[in-house]
Amino acid sequence: MTKYIFVTGGVVSGVGKGVTVASIGRLLKSRGLSVSAVKLDPYLNVDPGTMNPYQHGEVYVTEDGGETDLDLGHYERFIDTDLTKASSVTTGQVYSSTLLKERRGDFLGGTIQVIPHITNEIKERIAEVGRQSGVDVVVAEVGGVVGDIESLPFLEAIRQMHREMGTRNALYVHVTLLPYLGATGELKTKPTQHSVKELRSIGIQPDVIICRSDRPMGDDLKDKISLFCDVERQAVIPLSTVDTIYEVPLILEEAGLGEYLVGKLELPAQPPDLEQWRTMVERMKSTRKQVHIGLVGKYIELHDSYLSVVEALRHAGAYNDCEIVIDWVDSESLEQNGVAEARLGQVNGIVVPGGFGSRGIAGKIRAARYAREYKVPYLGLCLGMQIMVIELGRHALGNDEPNSTEFDEHTRYPVIDLMPEQRGVAAKGGTMRLGTYPCCLVPGTKAAAAFGEPVVYERHRHRFEFNNDYRQLLTDAGLVISGMSPDGRLVEIAEMADHPWMVGCQFHPELKSRPTRPHPLFREFVAAAKETLREGEQVPLPIGDVGG
Repeated sequence: MTKYIFVTGGVVSGVGKGVTVASIGRLLKSRGLSVSAVKLDPYLNVDPGTMNPYQHGEVYVTEDGGETDLDLGHYERFIDTDLTKASSVTTGQVYSSTLLKERRGDFLGGTIQVIPHITNEIKERIAEVGRQSGVDVVVAEVGGVVGDIESLPFLEAIRQMHREMGTRNALYVHVTLLPYLGATGELKTKPTQHSVKELRSIGIQPDVIICRSDRPMGDDLKDKISLFCDVERQAVIPLSTVDTIYEVPLILEEAGLGEYLVGKLELPAQPPDLEQWRTMVERMKSTRKQVHIGLVGKYIELHDSYLSVVEALRHAGAYNDCEIVIDWVDSESLEQNGVAEARLGQVNGIVVPGGFGSRGIAGKIRAARYAREYKVPYLGLCLGMQIMVIELGRHALGNDEPNSTEFDEHTRYPVIDLMPEQRGVAAKGGTMRLGTYPCCLVPGTKAAAAFGEPVVYERHRHRFEFNNDYRQLLTDAGLVISGMSPDGRLVEIAEMADHPWMVGCQFHPELKSRPTRPHPLFREFVAAAKETLREGEQVPLPIGDVGG
């Protein structure tokens, strides 16, 4: 029987529930247990696929093509497992499914209510994650904060599940904030007490309270929270802010959380093995040489819009014994003359990530041109590959007419065009080319050398593709097609022949990078960027002296 850990949040949002859930998963997996996770999101959208990144951060894509919350990225990276779309449950999905059943007559004319119909649908979806994966433990995160109206049906559902399963098969973890009051110079527990009181009013008594704070928490506060929140003292877990999120599992393990969880749930656990994880964290914290990466995006005001990209760079940095310093470059700013040279002249590598719409595209094209002309290592992700192709097409033809039909549907030279299967698609949500597809690598290319195997499987999220009508023009201009779909129709990876390292891929490699196993393209990109440093220095070589 799969056992469940339900994680709720209190006081404020953004307190770190997602990383906590991921860390709990890592602690359990380190003990030889199989683990999965599920995010319960209270918003009415069916999924975040149609949301502006400023609303919800990046859209994380699962192997089976689910467009999900970014927290699933944390789960996958920490637990080192591939989740499915079943691990993302939203209010929109729950109500849509329930109303569809009502329209079919499944409820035999009965009145549809939040309890039991909506809560039953939520419980069924949570249980499905356990049935589908067959794991020992499912960790379920309820999005938002206790007290939000939107989350009440989810809290009621997990209350019912806990009651039905019993205390040996389910428990509650509450993640809360201890704010620091500068006037008195102390951490305050009263918001946590009120948060737990709110939970208890709806029938949920936390078994564990994880106390987030920016300063160390003393034993006196631990005693106080234990007393007033009716939680065992050893189940009050301090979690101070750390330099890297990958340190969180080690802190929780040291605080005794792993042993407490397996004891309460009576799990057949082995002694924990976190040595590889500890070694990885030590490498991240001990690296000294800095490599500056210019991340050229259009949503840079919210860094979570590129969360997986940043984490993949950090994984690759640890592997290459260097610290990654992100230079956040607004692509629109590069549209002004001279700005690209000024902003990109001090970076060791350039990443152009995915995105949609024409805003900021001219600046991204200038970034690709700069990388090509000055031999700066470049990694193009999805749109970033298309930008690389557009820029090379303009260079080859000597004008600015080559474009993508996404940005100019009447362009004379559509080097990037809508995929044939996307023509006539009207609905926006969940209709792109989504999920994992195979890619056959071309021997002798940089991509093939990075992967070290003939066929790889990568995750996609796009509607537009490389237009094969211009393949000859672009290859004559120096483009190398280094990865194709098995039928030879879709260009999956392209790179520049006369360049130290300029590679673009139609898929999203950042989604499959892991802290102990960085993605090959990120690993080799960071290695190439590191090569641009002067010996013993942390600044790039002068323009024109790189590669060749």
